[in-house]
Amino acid sequence: MTWKFFYGPKTCALASRIALEEAGAAYEPVRVDFASGEQTKPAYLAINPKGRVPALVTDRGVLTENVAILAFVAQSHPDKNLAPLSDPFAFAEMQAFNAYLASTVHVNHAHKHRGHRWATEESSFLDMRRKVPETMAASFRLIENDFFRGPWVMGEAYSVADAYLFTVTRWLEGDGVDVAQFPRVAEHLARMGERPSVKAALAYE
Repeated sequence: MTWKFFYGPKTCALASRIALEEAGAAYEPVRVDFASGEQTKPAYLAINPKGRVPALVTDRGVLTENVAILAFVAQSHPDKNLAPLSDPFAFAEMQAFNAYLASTVHVNHAHKHRGHRWATEESSFLDMRRKVPETMAASFRLIENDFFRGPWVMGEAYSVADAYLFTVTRWLEGDGVDVAQFPRVAEHLARMGERPSVKAALAYE
């Protein structure tokens, strides 16, 4: 079966898209039109009741969330060496990094435009937006100093965590954070931009 991959331009789905390209997976990309609210329509909600991207339709069912999809792609294409599959502890470390991007860094970023998820008062939205540069910078300082091993996230070997870090790092400029203050992450961003899988995935943005 050819997988179907549901994505939206300029969303976190780019991470899984890069992984699919890196793996050479057989998949059909399906663009979800957020501008028209397609993600809230019954047809898409039948695929992903969360109304978000990414979503990957496989012969086993539908997977959502980058953390799950990235691991699944890596495990489904073991010959591509996209994760430390033979080392349970190292694999868990990679998952911990990806979970941090999903549960903390992405949430920090979302406070800029998605304040309605946490509050109802306009003053709260303004306060959340003002906080974004601070929280994003703090998260990337932690990544730069404590999590990133170099030259890739997990060290010498490239993994799907690199696709996720690249995706989130691209948000920094729009969040009012200069990536240059994190030189190792900045070098990673440039290095990732040269990979054919990244260029292929970005072509759909």
